[in-house]
Amino acid sequence: MAPAVIPAAQVKAVRAFNRFYTQRIGVLKRYLDSDFTLTEVRVLYELAHRKHPAATEIARDLSLDTGYLSRLLRRFEQRGWVERESAQHDARRSLLRMTQAGYDAFAPLQQKSRDETSELLAGLHPAARPRVIEAMATLQRLLEQPSAAKPQAVLRGPQPGDLGWVVQVHGELYAREYGFGPGFEALVAEIAARYLRNFDPAWERGWIAELEGQRVGCVFVVRKSATVAQLRMLILLPEARGLGLGGRLTDECITFARSKGYRKMMLWTNGHLDAARAIYQSRGFVRVKEEPLEADYHAGLTSEIWELKL
Repeated sequence: MAPAVIPAAQVKAVRAFNRFYTQRIGVLKRYLDSDFTLTEVRVLYELAHRKHPAATEIARDLSLDTGYLSRLLRRFEQRGWVERESAQHDARRSLLRMTQAGYDAFAPLQQKSRDETSELLAGLHPAARPRVIEAMATLQRLLEQPSAAKPQAVLRGPQPGDLGWVVQVHGELYAREYGFGPGFEALVAEIAARYLRNFDPAWERGWIAELEGQRVGCVFVVRKSATVAQLRMLILLPEARGLGLGGRLTDECITFARSKGYRKMMLWTNGHLDAARAIYQSRGFVRVKEEPLEADYHAGLTSEIWELKL
């Protein structure tokens, strides 16, 4: 598979953040103005928090060259911070143990790191601190995701505040990905408002998709007539794509409509939404109407009506 082509602006943004953050936490030269490099402190941290690790384990988990790590460990041994001992069940295997002198050398570094972090957070408004922590957790989760098992999405019913989020995410994503203007967000806001005002739980339903507690998608079924259900406002955030979630949300709509005795499901979409149209087609929807759409939020659109006999 060919590597993804990443826009230069996105690469530039990540590099700018890296420069800012490494400078902000004081690791560009020596770690927190100490005599140690960041790598040395990171290895000391692993030695202090693991019970008799092997050098190969540390090299693997920190993605360090084994030769470089070996030289670094020798310096630690010369200072009396680390000792080696044979594994109980394999005398050929050497394990590492931090000495009391090693703990004494590392403890001030760890405390200074805690103090620096406290100072960093103290400079923020108390209401902003949880947002910073949440943003860091999100960054870590998303960057770890490619090498981890695919997360499982949870579908739930809408709760207070969810429809506001639905309008917001439609406005943001369609502006960023398709260049839609504010008129589209206004249109979605009108649809969402009608759903809230006229909601009939006997015939209508909505789903909010979550990944690890974060909203990432939605879809809604509304009553078009006594025999026709309409699928509305299907959307997924970029990080939720490729997980089969769009199809899963569509299937929930179809299952619900059938259980209520609707004879047909219809939906309105635009001709450029290829991913959504592929989902609809794979579920048996058929395009029954197509015409140019003169919309104030984007020129040159094609309006499409798709239907599925239930």
